[in-house]
Amino acid sequence: MDKIKRILFLTLFLCGLSVLEKVSAQEYINPNSRYPDYVYEYIGEDKYEKFNRRIFNFNSVLNRYAIRPVHILWASIMPKYGMDRIRGVATNIEYPSRLLSSLIQKDFETSKNETIRFITNTTIGLGGMYDPAKSLFNIEPTSENMEQAFSKCKINQGTYIVLPLINGTSPRGILGKGLDAALNPSCYIATPVLAIVKAGLLVNKTSYMQPIYQMIESNYADPYDIARKLYGVENYIKCHNFDRKDVLLNALKEAEDSDSDDLIEKTPKEEPEFVKNDFENELNIEKLSDVELEEKTILTKADKKTKKGLSISEIVQAGEKADELILNSYNDINSKLMADELIFDYNSQNPVTDSMRTALFDLPGVDESVWAEISLWNRSFANRIKMASVKVTPDRDNYKYRFILQSGRKNSPLAIIFPSIGEGIMSSHSVILAKMFYDEGYSVLILGSAFQWEFAKSMPTEYHPGIPSQDAEYLRILIGKIFEDIQHNYKYEFDKKVIIGTSFGAITALFVADKENRDNTLNISKYISICPPIELIYAMEQVDKITDDWNKNPDNLKERVAMTAAKIIQIFEMNEKERKSIEKLPFSEYEAKLITGFVMHQKLSDLVYTIEQENIKDKKDLYMQINNMSYQNYAEKYLLNDENKTIKDLEYNASLHSISDYLKNSSNYIIFHSINDYLTNSQQLKKLKLYTGAKSVYYDNGSHLGFLYRKEFQQELKKAIDLENLPAKKISERNLDKIPEQKLIMTYHTP
Repeated sequence: MDKIKRILFLTLFLCGLSVLEKVSAQEYINPNSRYPDYVYEYIGEDKYEKFNRRIFNFNSVLNRYAIRPVHILWASIMPKYGMDRIRGVATNIEYPSRLLSSLIQKDFETSKNETIRFITNTTIGLGGMYDPAKSLFNIEPTSENMEQAFSKCKINQGTYIVLPLINGTSPRGILGKGLDAALNPSCYIATPVLAIVKAGLLVNKTSYMQPIYQMIESNYADPYDIARKLYGVENYIKCHNFDRKDVLLNALKEAEDSDSDDLIEKTPKEEPEFVKNDFENELNIEKLSDVELEEKTILTKADKKTKKGLSISEIVQAGEKADELILNSYNDINSKLMADELIFDYNSQNPVTDSMRTALFDLPGVDESVWAEISLWNRSFANRIKMASVKVTPDRDNYKYRFILQSGRKNSPLAIIFPSIGEGIMSSHSVILAKMFYDEGYSVLILGSAFQWEFAKSMPTEYHPGIPSQDAEYLRILIGKIFEDIQHNYKYEFDKKVIIGTSFGAITALFVADKENRDNTLNISKYISICPPIELIYAMEQVDKITDDWNKNPDNLKERVAMTAAKIIQIFEMNEKERKSIEKLPFSEYEAKLITGFVMHQKLSDLVYTIEQENIKDKKDLYMQINNMSYQNYAEKYLLNDENKTIKDLEYNASLHSISDYLKNSSNYIIFHSINDYLTNSQQLKKLKLYTGAKSVYYDNGSHLGFLYRKEFQQELKKAIDLENLPAKKISERNLDKIPEQKLIMTYHTP
């Protein structure tokens, strides 16, 4: 009887699919949006949005209070090794579905590989517990299902729908899942013992999704919207086989073989006349005369024409006056911007792609545990970080923060982390930075960005983030309340305190420093600022330019976005050793701009959604406004006030120029930056150097945060973490004592 019911059920869905209207890809492009609505692009109009949102909320509550506890219990009983073995068995059993799907798609190579994998893993791999097909014969697994076969057969996916226990699917997806289940041999074995085993397999399989559910719930202002986006992109990736390993391997090979900054769009640029690695091998400062040093001066072609560059011999001969010589050169608008430190063998591509190398920033031990992430026994560093909350504004949400305290050291130093724009307290970079500080003896406090929806939700309703001086004032209030909370609950009195910020968090950290310099309330010892936007409005304009670049290639936008996303997913799935072996990222400049534009606009979307959701009840109208809003529009709509009446006023007040007195006269900070950061320009960086002198360290590569993973930077950061050290040495001291070791420490770049 059950089998008859199943066949009838599937027949009904087949009939339903047969009458679905055909929708062309062009009709999915919303002509009324300045920026692409990726939900609309991949799944079309959300015809049942109100119903879907209600069921989505029901599923979220059900998951939080019923399903997640079961998963946590299971993950706490079974170590991760055991869970992985069980998942391997369950995946092996699903072979018939993968075989039929690949046959329908006429993908006979995959059919052959899946058959070899099934036989090998069933025998040598003990029923699929292990994967000798991959480890011994290098046959990669593929993710095939029946919906992919239907997609290949040109069956339309139909309208997006949310069902109980299923947070996003379509009629085609439901049909595919039904046939996948029908092709699973375990469905036809119904003894009580095997039924329990089947239930265990299901619980084990679905428990791997809990971290994703938690990420969606905690990181985004509108979890329903991001769930739709993820479903649409992921489904497109699978149905077009972009998740295959060869997609990434081919892209990596193409990147390594390419001499162009962009794999597809080739743009000419001025290249230095020297090759850094060759020059490094040739140059030995100790053996060269002044004349030879002069001949070896590193100049670009533009330098040779203008004769404005400083030679190494001039810097060396200046001795203690090298600082003054270098800084004075920046008063000339035609002078060349110099890096304080070189990062060799960086294989720079272009500033936007280089910035994406932040994905390579990692440390051993952050997530390592024999237990699954959701297990009660997972004692990895990331899972030991606690969460608490404080009330900042009456009648507004509590602000959540994360912290980890040094055990038994109630007077330990404290590190306070301000993450990049739009990042919340779950930021992966914040966790990695936290471990660096914790390993050096610090307790750590992790905050979210001031330009982030959770921060705005806890502040007064009239407050809109984006003016650094105003954001800094609220951050000071927040930090003070958190200090009180920790001291009350844990009796900690922190000996010394350091604030470290990245990107937008870096500029707000410096504004906090300026305010604390005039009115000390937090007793901060040092400020570490990494890649602060020097002029915030200029940085917003650069982000808008990147986001606007999506329309340069609208004909295959969906494919390019999905392909880029697929490569990013595969990079994140690599182990640490594999990621560190990457010499060039497998993205063209256009693809890098696509994904960067998507991420940056999503952060803006979350913030505007939080500000306007009470004012605009209709979510479609709200998202129509969001998808037509740039960062410049945000500034014009939300940041202009009596003090900042025009964008021109904001350009100064939201820049580091407005706190130049602090930067010139204080020595309790250090700034790390890159001379090819796409959110700044050379003139801004030269002005910042004039303000800061040796208190800023410029790298020749890495763009915006793209040098975080490099040991050269991490070594310098560890020195800055040492509270006994001065913020920085003089430029001449820092460079001269490294010449014998590094051979080369200065370079010049065309503005």
